[in-house]
Amino acid sequence: MAEATDSGIGSGTESSVDTDTGRGTDTDTDTGSGNETLQARPRKSSWTYIGPGIVVAATGVGAGDLVATLIAGSKFGYTLMWAAVIGCVVKISLAEAAGRWHLATGRTLFDGWRSLGPWTTVYFAVYVVIWGFIYGATAMSSSALPIVALFPDGPNLKTWAIITGLIGLVFVWFNRYAVFEKVMTVLVGVMFVVVVYVAARVGPDVGASFAGLAPVLPDGSLLYTLGLIGGVGGTITMAAYGYWVNAKGWTNSSWMKVMRLDNRVAYITTGIFVVAMLVVGAELLHSSQLALTKGDRGLIDLGVILEDRYGATTARLFLIGFFATSFSSLIGVWNGVSLMFADFVDRFRRDRAGAADGASEAVGTVVEEVAAGTKERSLPFRAYLLWLTFPPMTLLWLDEPFGLVVVYGVLGAFFMPFLALTLVWLLNSSRTPREWRNGLLSNVMLVAAGLLFVVLCVQQLREIPW
Repeated sequence: MAEATDSGIGSGTESSVDTDTGRGTDTDTDTGSGNETLQARPRKSSWTYIGPGIVVAATGVGAGDLVATLIAGSKFGYTLMWAAVIGCVVKISLAEAAGRWHLATGRTLFDGWRSLGPWTTVYFAVYVVIWGFIYGATAMSSSALPIVALFPDGPNLKTWAIITGLIGLVFVWFNRYAVFEKVMTVLVGVMFVVVVYVAARVGPDVGASFAGLAPVLPDGSLLYTLGLIGGVGGTITMAAYGYWVNAKGWTNSSWMKVMRLDNRVAYITTGIFVVAMLVVGAELLHSSQLALTKGDRGLIDLGVILEDRYGATTARLFLIGFFATSFSSLIGVWNGVSLMFADFVDRFRRDRAGAADGASEAVGTVVEEVAAGTKERSLPFRAYLLWLTFPPMTLLWLDEPFGLVVVYGVLGAFFMPFLALTLVWLLNSSRTPREWRNGLLSNVMLVAAGLLFVVLCVQQLREIPW
C-alpha cells in the first residue's frame, strides 16, 4: 500500500526460513557502508510463505459477521456488493499498515502505541480486560451453537460452550505458532469450501452480482453499507496481525513483499466469504422475504432453511462450516490477543524497572522473542488465556451486568478508530524509517478507514442501552 522501495533495512540479519515451521533463522548478512549497518536483502514474495494473513482473516470473521452480511443480502439483494469489495480494500490497508510497522521498525505495535503517550497504555489495559471477559463467553457460545444443532440429543449449550473453551485453552497452551497456523489454515479451508458450496447451491445471479458493483445506496441502507465496509473481519485481531507476522519468523523489512502478498491473499479470501454470504442472503432470503434472528443464532435459522430447501446433507455441511468459522475465531483470539497482552505486561514491567537506557535493546528483543515462540510460553500469555476461558464461563449462567455491557460497547466502538488513526500517526512520523512511511495511497485509505470507523463508533454508541 505504501509507495516505498523494496530494499530491506533494519535488524541487521537476513533470516532464512525453515520450510516446515516458517520461522526465520539468522544466517546471511550484508554489511552496509560507512556505519557498518547490517541490512537484510528483500525476499521474493512466494505462496509457500502464506500464513499470518490467513490466521488474521479467519480470526476476524466470526459468525456474527456472517449473519450481518446475510441480513444485508436479504434486505437489499446484490445492491451492496460494492460495499463488500471496498470493505476488503480497507482491511488490506489496515493489516498492511500494522504488519509494515512491525517489519520496518523492529518494534511491536504496542510499543508504538506506548510512544504516543501513557493514555494508550491506560486505554489498552482497560479494553483488553473487559473485552476479553465478555468476548470469551461470546466465542464459547458461538462455537457451541452449531454443535448443539448437529447433535441435539447430546449435552446442552452451556456444556458444549465450556468444552469448546477448554479445548481452545489446551490447544493454544501446548502448541506453538507453527501448529496453530496449520490448524487455522484447515479451518479456513473448511469455511471456504462450505460457504462457496452453499452459495453455488442456491444459484447466484451473475448479472445482478456485477450490477451490484455499482455504488448505489437504496433507502435505509446506509448503516448496512457502513457495516459491510467496516464490520466484517474488523476487530482487535487486526492489531494482532503484526505479532503473527513476527511469530512466523518475519522480523525485518526483507519480508515486506512476502507480508503484503500474505495480507492480500487473506483479505481476498475474506472478500469471497462476504460475497458468498451476500449471494445466499440475496437468493435464499431476499427473494423469499425470509428473516433471520440477529446474532449468531441467525445461522441456526439459516441451517433450518437450507435443510427445508436442499436436504439434511447441505444443512449439516453448513453447520460444520459455521463451527469452523466460530472456533477459528476462538483459538485465534486465544493466541493473538494473548500475545498482545504478554507484550503489554512486558512493556509495563520494563517501564516500572526504569530501563530507559536499554529501551532500544528491549525493543529488538521482544520481536525476536515473539519469533522464537518465547512469548507463547510466558506467564502473562498463559494468564490471559486463563482469563479468556474461566471467568467468562460465569456469563453463560448469568445475565451480563448492565454496566459491563455499556463499558464493553463503548470500548469496542472506539477500538477500530483508535487502531486506524494511531497507525496514521505512527507511520507518518520519525518513528518509522523514511522509506517505509506512508505514501499518499496508504494515508488516504487509513484516514478514510479512521473516519468510517468514527461514524460506526457514533452509531454503535447510539445503540447502547444507556
